[in-house]
Amino acid sequence: MAKDYLFHHRNSPVLFSIPHDGNLIPDEVAKNMHEFALSSPDRDYFVAQLFSFAKDFDISLLKTNISRYVIDMNRPADNKPLYPGQSGTELCPTTSFEEEELYKSKPDHAEIQRRIEQYWQPYHQIIQDKLETIKQQHGFAILVDCHSIKSKVPRFFNGQLPDINIGTNSGASCSQEISDKFEAVLKAQSKYTYVFNGRFKGGYITRHYGNPDNGIHAIQIELSQINYMDENTNRYDVAKAEQLKTVLIRAVNALC
Repeated sequence: MAKDYLFHHRNSPVLFSIPHDGNLIPDEVAKNMHEFALSSPDRDYFVAQLFSFAKDFDISLLKTNISRYVIDMNRPADNKPLYPGQSGTELCPTTSFEEEELYKSKPDHAEIQRRIEQYWQPYHQIIQDKLETIKQQHGFAILVDCHSIKSKVPRFFNGQLPDINIGTNSGASCSQEISDKFEAVLKAQSKYTYVFNGRFKGGYITRHYGNPDNGIHAIQIELSQINYMDENTNRYDVAKAEQLKTVLIRAVNALC
């Protein structure tokens, strides 16, 4: 399990979840995949690097090293669609964002159940346990689910995505007070465009764990990759990333 996850315990009321920045594809899965898929080209590149400031602010951080192509930690185990009527990927994706087939032969029900038990359930058990611990310690907990995506992905949205996309399940996953604090930081800057509950309202993690009436608040951050990397070469741009991190740090600090 140690190689499958990176988890840092800290004492802040905030927990960062990073479910899509992994590229590990176990051999028993890789042997059935097409060559192009083995590099996990649709992963949330460098999100763990962007949110590495967690250690400086005593924030707990959980990251899976498992590729989303193996199993998507941000999808429900029953594979129900998050956005009915819109194009989306499955719990165990079978196509890329470019709608290319990932597998030589698709995983069957037994294989999907194996991946749920081996990879999906442990990730979610860590989230659940840590949120309970944080709540006991602070009286409340804030889960920030951290994501990124290319600025243009025609399969999922038209045109170019706003720079910073915040999802709170249309206000159901966190209190208005916390949402307002986050938005105040974004309003105070002019470099990045942003939207709340636009194309990305929050995936399974945000929707499942966010329960403000019970003192647990969840927010999804979906960043446009054009603001911190070269989308053509997938190279990290340190100068651009540092500017974006400054805004992220201010926004996360405002939550507490």
